[in-house]
Amino acid sequence: MQSLSPSRRAWQRFKRNRLGFWSLLAFCVLVGLSLVAELVSNDRPLVVRYQGQWYAPMLHDYPETTFGGDFPTPTDYLDPFIQQKLAEPGNWVLYAPNRYGPKTLNYFAKAPNPSAPTTDNWLGTDDRGRDLLAQLIYGFRVSVLFALALTVCGVALGVLSGAIQGYFGGKTDLAFQRFIEIWGSMPELYLLIIFSALFQPSLALLLVLLSLFGWMGLSDYVRAEFLRNRQMDYVRAARAMGLGHWQIITRHILPNSLTPVVTFLPFRMSAAILALTSLDFLGLGVPPGTPSLGELLSQGKNNIDAWWISLSTFAVLVITLLLLTFMGDALRDALDPRKADASNDGGQP
Repeated sequence: MQSLSPSRRAWQRFKRNRLGFWSLLAFCVLVGLSLVAELVSNDRPLVVRYQGQWYAPMLHDYPETTFGGDFPTPTDYLDPFIQQKLAEPGNWVLYAPNRYGPKTLNYFAKAPNPSAPTTDNWLGTDDRGRDLLAQLIYGFRVSVLFALALTVCGVALGVLSGAIQGYFGGKTDLAFQRFIEIWGSMPELYLLIIFSALFQPSLALLLVLLSLFGWMGLSDYVRAEFLRNRQMDYVRAARAMGLGHWQIITRHILPNSLTPVVTFLPFRMSAAILALTSLDFLGLGVPPGTPSLGELLSQGKNNIDAWWISLSTFAVLVITLLLLTFMGDALRDALDPRKADASNDGGQP
């Protein structure tokens, strides 16, 4: 029977870990739904057919007079009068499953804000009257995309730094190690507080600041892999053939040193989500008005009686971090060379 490639064998071992495999599927579904959040939670109808004409309110702004209103202002599709006009015979409207956006205020709520879950607001509202379900959907998307961007930046810097240290060694390695010791001793939180006072808060600023410190842990693992692999026979053969340093690093050593990088990806994403949530909780994160899980936790702390805010936000965070942790554990086991040697994945015995 034809033997499988190492990557195929690793994938087979990952699939045999049912908890990790189903966690990957569940996480992909959640991320996919968040990427099309406008189709899931929106205060505008997706498609409207009114008096024989077709409209796309999600893509274009229409004045209220278009749908029988009195004023040339943008249409409020939650207004009972507009809803009554759209529900007249001959008209047809396709709404999102949740009829609220991340910044939509429910002016027609029957209870004061924050209001408990109702048939209109399935998870209730926050202290500003915004729909909590919409806040969680869009806040989850912001957290995941930020964590992905921070992970990519941290991995790129960590791999580059670790590769240079491990490949060249000697004085280069020594100089990098002293620099990392000095850089790692800088108070990251204080720097974030200073920069947030000097500049307008933004996701780009947070990404830059956290990327400057998030690469050091991974750099040590990549450095160790390069120190071990640079003495291998295939690397010596590449040097004897006259290949340059960059070719040896990228073509020969790096592909054989990526195991710790791939293994730590889910855990790095978990750390990035927690970092953004913590900074938002302290008021040092995203700009005001941006959907944020940390801000919702802060609202839950300030409104203890509004249990639905803390409970739902905490549930989203716990589920997200658990899925990433299960994926990381399964990925670590799949790439463990000891388990690869101990199992037979369809190759030659």
